[in-house]
Parts: sequence; C-alpha cells; structure tokens
Amino acid sequence: MSTNSASAAWLTQESYDRLKSELEHLSGPGRTEIVARIEQARSEGDLKENGGYHAAKEEQGKAEARIRQLTQLLNDAHVGEAPADNGVVEPGMMVSAKIAGDVENFLLGSREVAGDTDIDVYSEKSPLGAAIQGTKAGDTVSYTAPNGKQITVEIISATPYAG
Repeated sequence: MSTNSASAAWLTQESYDRLKSELEHLSGPGRTEIVARIEQARSEGDLKENGGYHAAKEEQGKAEARIRQLTQLLNDAHVGEAPADNGVVEPGMMVSAKIAGDVENFLLGSREVAGDTDIDVYSEKSPLGAAIQGTKAGDTVSYTAPNGKQITVEIISATPYAG
C-alpha cells in the first residue's frame, strides 16, 4: 500500500475489505459464470443474431473493467482510520460548506468509501476538492468550475467520516 502517491485514495478498513471481496468474486467465480454464459450462448448458433451472446460479452467487458479499476484502487489505497478530528478539510472528512450560497454536506474522498449510501462525494482531485483541502471552519476560498465560473466556498465544518 502506497501512502505518498498523489493518486492514492483514502479508504476505511471496512471499505477496503468490501472492495477486496468484490474483486475476489469478480476475478474468480464471477469470471467463471460469465465465461459459462458466453459458451452457452455460443452453442445456440449464429452469433450475429444472438442477443444472449452479445449481452454476455458486454457483461464480460464491464466486469474486466471493474476488475482493473478495483485492482488499481486497492493497490494505491491508503487504508486506515479516519483523519484526526481537528477540523481540517482532507480526504476522509465529512464537510459542510456554503457553496455559491447553498449549504452542502459531502464526503471528501473516494465514492467507494461511501459504498451504497446516498452521501454526496467529491474527489480531492476535483476542482472543489483541490480548492478546499487544508482549509477549516470559517475559511473562504474560491475555485474555477469546469464551466469557467468562479465559485466561492465557505467551510462550515469538517468532521471525520464514520462510515
């Protein structure tokens, strides 16, 4: 596990374990199931008009892409406890901020940490995430949005994500 890589994502131990389990399933039994479906569909005849075959091949492509994504994420991840509860905005923190006049609450970090929750997540590499890293309650910063507009952000609070 790399901790100084600029591309490293912060993950809780629970998130890491859940993603590792998903990777093990996809690269083991998941691959076997998809290959079996492809072989079954292939045995049904003409591949040009075989919807089951094409669907299974598409599923295989998506699964292989997810395997690559998970492998890279898990190899580069910084796994551990949430950051210190010192109010400083950093990956792994739930942030409350007034963005362009509206109060928003979100997790700064990887979508994978939030799992199946409906929490909004902003990457620390996003324009917003990059602008607010290292700030604390009461700080006001601005950043340039992808559409070219300057957006003002006032940090209200930052607390460790409890998962």
